[in-house]
Amino acid sequence: MRHPSDRSPLLALAFAALAAFAAFGSSTAAAPVARQAAGAPPAAAKQRLTLEQTMGAGRVSFTATPPAVRFASDGVHLERQRDGKTIWVDPRTKAEREPAPADAAAAAATAAREQAVLAALAALPGFDEATAKRLSGNRRGTSADGKAQLFASESDLFFFREGAATALRLTDGPEVEENARLSADGRFASFVRANDLYLVETDGARERRVTRDGSEQRLNGKLDWVYQEEIYGRGNFQATWWSPSSRHLAFLSLDQSGVPHHPIVDHVPNRAELEDTRYPKAGDPNPTVALCVARARDGKVTRVDLSKYAKDEPLVVRVGWSKDGKQLICQVQDREQRWLELLSADPDSGKPTLLLREESESFVNVLEEPHWLADGSFLWHSEANGFRHVYRHAADGKRLGAVTSGEWEVRGVTAVDEAKQRLWFTASKDSAIGVNLYGVNFDGSGLIRLTDGRGSHAVEWNGDKSLFLDRVSSLATPPEVRLCDGESGQLLEVVARAEVKALAEYDYSMPELLQIPAADGFLMDATVVKPLPFDPAKKYPVWLPTYSGPDAPSVFDRWNGDAWTQFLAQQGYVVLQVNNRTSSQKGHRFLDDCWQQLGVSELADLEAALAWLGANHPWIDTTRVGITGWSYGGFMTAYALTHSKAFKLGVAGAGVYDWRLYDSIYTERYMRTPQNNPDGYARTSCIEAAKELSGYLVLAHGTLDDNVHVQNTVQLAGALQKAGIDRFEVMVYPRSRHGLGSVEQNNHYRRLTWKAIRERL
Repeated sequence: MRHPSDRSPLLALAFAALAAFAAFGSSTAAAPVARQAAGAPPAAAKQRLTLEQTMGAGRVSFTATPPAVRFASDGVHLERQRDGKTIWVDPRTKAEREPAPADAAAAAATAAREQAVLAALAALPGFDEATAKRLSGNRRGTSADGKAQLFASESDLFFFREGAATALRLTDGPEVEENARLSADGRFASFVRANDLYLVETDGARERRVTRDGSEQRLNGKLDWVYQEEIYGRGNFQATWWSPSSRHLAFLSLDQSGVPHHPIVDHVPNRAELEDTRYPKAGDPNPTVALCVARARDGKVTRVDLSKYAKDEPLVVRVGWSKDGKQLICQVQDREQRWLELLSADPDSGKPTLLLREESESFVNVLEEPHWLADGSFLWHSEANGFRHVYRHAADGKRLGAVTSGEWEVRGVTAVDEAKQRLWFTASKDSAIGVNLYGVNFDGSGLIRLTDGRGSHAVEWNGDKSLFLDRVSSLATPPEVRLCDGESGQLLEVVARAEVKALAEYDYSMPELLQIPAADGFLMDATVVKPLPFDPAKKYPVWLPTYSGPDAPSVFDRWNGDAWTQFLAQQGYVVLQVNNRTSSQKGHRFLDDCWQQLGVSELADLEAALAWLGANHPWIDTTRVGITGWSYGGFMTAYALTHSKAFKLGVAGAGVYDWRLYDSIYTERYMRTPQNNPDGYARTSCIEAAKELSGYLVLAHGTLDDNVHVQNTVQLAGALQKAGIDRFEVMVYPRSRHGLGSVEQNNHYRRLTWKAIRERL
């Protein structure tokens, strides 16, 4: 929970915000171009958007990208394109030149290598130039020296080493090879076949089977559904990690025999087709995990000893290697993710050593992998004090000190200079909804902000870090690229600007940024897009798109090119977005409010935002408020309509309507297990509260959604029917998964939403 001592300063800030925004709403949004001068002829009327212009391939967009500019390969010049030619520009003198001969030679060498690869692939028996070209586009790995490459066809692997006249076929058979990876020295490739792990020597295609227990239940070197979705990243089933020395290959072995099956049915064919998925829901058995290491020279497998964690039903959430490759590094969490331990392990014995432990009264997020320094120490991200910061640790894990500190969050490290003992990073220090660049010494001294002005900044450094390119935009300013001094951050030149052509043709209501106090004074970042034209004497309905999930904000200070938002404003709707405290990315301290009660704190904050707007701005019609969202936002929409009287309409897509129906790892991080938190699951269920539905609810779902199952919508619809409620409708999208599967379906959903808004608000 948040510390009581935080409440007083937050309340003080809230009163300041009330005063600061007392005048909000007295004028229309500022245009992103210069205002018309007094006495000048009236500007030509701009067009209004049609619904069709907000969707499909021909939609209008207010998004634009600046002309391409980057640092050249020499790390000194700026590289840009002009009339189809590459031009190098000296960033200080502005002198232009052709790319350096060395660079041209390097480009020619690269092109020659690519041609050699194509020729070597085309020389394979049964291959032609077209087949070789397709295969060359399916690269599965490159050696550290860049001279060896691994390629995959639909079912086989191929290897090429620079200087060879022909490529080598490494596998040849009907079985599919998955998750192929090349060792750093290019001497070995690894892959998974029928859920077993294999090694193959690239000098003669000698194959070695590493595991022999692979099956539907046992996955070696391959992730199951829940591990890829919730830990290693959607679509990433890779579970192998080569050591930098190429001597060892770490891999996960997952036993999913205890994980329940979930059927997904495709009703489109005349004979319906069944897709069977192993899917652990909250409280179900998870796949059991083993972390193993295979020795490259003989395939011998060593299992890392994680036996002490057996009672905790452990999750292995990160795997990597020390800089020299002598130690395997992993992060282990308990099932409910209340703690995280960083371990090093000897790859030959499997004996682990504890480096550090993170724990929380609520939950611990998966953290960045260590950044290893030359002396064996490492930089580590931690949220132990309620905010994500960088710390330096000795090789044995002992904390040496904080590199960053304060009531703000580090977003990421952009550069490290060990010689200067200096770190550059992006953070929310001056804006939770923007991103700025900072520099600091390893001992925490010398902190300086290097990017100027509001907005979201992304940085590219030159070779010696004396200059950087700042790619920046804000809600008020379209994207541009700035050249800045690397030491002071001083702006030297704007080198590229985006031209938002639609601004000259169509009305655009500039999003207005404000902060709204929650009931306890917590300041929530929000944006309001006002109707065009705007009349403060009128009352306007409110449309509230939201996600509201943990650490997943809806409001960002960056250019918004969304034509749908502008269409709604032109049709007379106020478009409101709010970062409730748990989605605000202001710190783990505020995430605690959603622990064991997903939706409760979030809804209270959204209600407070609406009440504050209504109380301070008479043009807000709080009797006509609609809310919408997809996935977690779909849950929030249905939760709002079943647990609040503040909303007249909800359009909910693919939501989790009872957290007992969602996957174990995500849900239990925030809710614990149903066995340990039965009241929390009941309190947050839309299905159990269906009889309390207020307003009109539109439910949409893809029939093949393997993430949030359509079962959620079916059960909520059934509960509403059982309660005798007919103020809802359901739309299913055949063959769509968690996102809608076609342009036509996306267009249909847009029309469905607009119909509901028009009729209900």
